[in-house]
Amino acid sequence: MSENRGLVAIVVVLLVALVGLVCVGIGALVYCPQPGSVCGSFFGAPSVSQNAPSQQPTAVGNPSQNQNQNQNQNQNQNPSQNGSTAPTGNTLRLPGGSGLGGDPPTLDPALTSDVESATYIVEIFSGLVGFNKDLKIVPDLAEKWDVTNDGKTYTFTLRKDAKFQDGRPVTAQDVKYSLERAADPKTRSTVAPLYLSDIDGFTEKYTGQAKEISGLKVIDNSTIQIDLKRPVTYFLAELAHPVSYVVDKFNVESGEQPWYLKPNGTGPYKLTQWDQGQLIVLEKNQDYYGDVKPSVDRIEMTLGGGSTMTRYENGDLDATRVSLADIERVSDPSNPLNKELSVDPQLSTGFLVFNTRKPPFDDPKVRMAFAKSIDISKIAKVVYKDMVQPATGILPQSFPGFNPDLKGIQYDPEGAKKLLAESKYASGLPDIVWSTIGGGGTAGSDTQAIAEMLKENLGANISIEQTDFATYLSQINGTNVDFQMFDIGWSADYVDPHNFFGILFASQVDGQPNPQNWSGYNNPEVDKLIDEASVETDLEKRINLYQKAEEQILQDAPVLPLTYGRDYWLTKPYVKGVFYPPLVIERLKYITLDK
Repeated sequence: MSENRGLVAIVVVLLVALVGLVCVGIGALVYCPQPGSVCGSFFGAPSVSQNAPSQQPTAVGNPSQNQNQNQNQNQNQNPSQNGSTAPTGNTLRLPGGSGLGGDPPTLDPALTSDVESATYIVEIFSGLVGFNKDLKIVPDLAEKWDVTNDGKTYTFTLRKDAKFQDGRPVTAQDVKYSLERAADPKTRSTVAPLYLSDIDGFTEKYTGQAKEISGLKVIDNSTIQIDLKRPVTYFLAELAHPVSYVVDKFNVESGEQPWYLKPNGTGPYKLTQWDQGQLIVLEKNQDYYGDVKPSVDRIEMTLGGGSTMTRYENGDLDATRVSLADIERVSDPSNPLNKELSVDPQLSTGFLVFNTRKPPFDDPKVRMAFAKSIDISKIAKVVYKDMVQPATGILPQSFPGFNPDLKGIQYDPEGAKKLLAESKYASGLPDIVWSTIGGGGTAGSDTQAIAEMLKENLGANISIEQTDFATYLSQINGTNVDFQMFDIGWSADYVDPHNFFGILFASQVDGQPNPQNWSGYNNPEVDKLIDEASVETDLEKRINLYQKAEEQILQDAPVLPLTYGRDYWLTKPYVKGVFYPPLVIERLKYITLDK
């Protein structure tokens, strides 16, 4: 969903608190309040912890403070105006979003850059294609598609039974409207260029030079043609990101602000209630067109109310994430909760980002010195109790292109001191501000531990500055990142190395500055390798190109890969069909209750 669908990046990481972190990915951004979350690296999912903000302003474009306040007030109203009551059928009770609580920054698919938002969006909306449980691309609103021999033209035929939740049929015009809305400069989507720029004419629309995307052609009500600039192998996967999802023009332009408080989506579940900081309610879409129909009538997503573990043990929740505070006891085979525990690797990586546009990180020797001063293995073992895996590279384990021979940036404090002495800041480092997500108070144990390592090994004077989640996202999504050093994670939107390298480290996207290149990293050699890999059809050659890019990125150290994520969940035995996927996809429709 950055997510997200995340969205996907989608579009869920680690370093906000003892149990906190930021993840992006759906390919989205995510705030992971616990190391064992999707973020435990990133596009994990945001969560609420001791460092979580007391309130979550809704991130819509780049709203002013007053706009955020107004939107927060609006969120306290019920999206449903017809007085709908809870169905008499079965109800599933879950912690909010990806399991970390907290309000999603947005429910607008075009703006989805975090896992928390994408977790809801993939259930309420849908696109031409999607992922099945095996993470394979499958038809969704489209029943089929054809591709020309040169790989540059896709023709999609919509399902005849595809409809919005108000019963209106979905048409090719709706698809065109949704993609062009995402590309409209007025929408101010920072994720659209990352997933849609391969469409011919996208950039002209995005930069205000054209009124339409020339590569979109409505053939008839049920057929749309999409022309690409080049035959990229991962285009269908890009279309599975929430930014490509279909929205209802009449809903979006209804005058409601923000419109997504009363969304007329196409997904298996409808949003019927959103009480900020308290509860989000999804109800089954009775007219859902998908082959797998939702079974659970009502899903209550708790956004606050204290410890989710306590509520789970009291029988008030049907599933919960496991935090550091409880991991040891639930991992004990003699504990009854152990039988309800699932541990699932996530396709996510957590990073410490060094902004190459800001001193002292404009010097690669300083960046490498900082990276070599941090003992990641010790952090994972002592602080995170082995709930996460120390990262050795950009790509997470089990991901196509993961290099098992890559040793990563090794902990070497003496080597770090030598590098610093050779840098242009040898006479003294400036004060460093580490930006992270939080609501004040003491920084997380992981943050404190790393800051202490940097002080001990390099004499770095680091102050920690905490920012609420939505504001944090608005600060890092763009080309003028003001943060000097910050932590974040990236969770895969789709299973292709480009979702990491092309989105996070390419200096440009279709000739424009890359809004997701957090560090401002710019290496022409890496850009060339990424460009070559994006159109290479031979899988072995593609992976080789990406691995060369990865090696160079690690040598330049614009980021320090920290951890690979894992998900730790407890689920009641009567909840059937539940699974915790390694990236953000729709999953609630597969769940049934047997009680």
